[in-house]
Amino acid sequence: MGAVVGLIGGIKVYNKFSSGDPDTSKTAASWFGACIFLIVAATILRSFFL
Repeated sequence: MGAVVGLIGGIKVYNKFSSGDPDTSKTAASWFGACIFLIVAATILRSFFL
């Protein structure tokens, strides 16, 4: 599920970058932050239950 959401986010960032949208850096930063959150959350949850 996280991979699908990450792929969709990456496509959104690419579309904004290609169209020359000035808001691209904010979108890319939020997408990157969401990816980091998913990795950290999965690691923490795994450590609680293993």
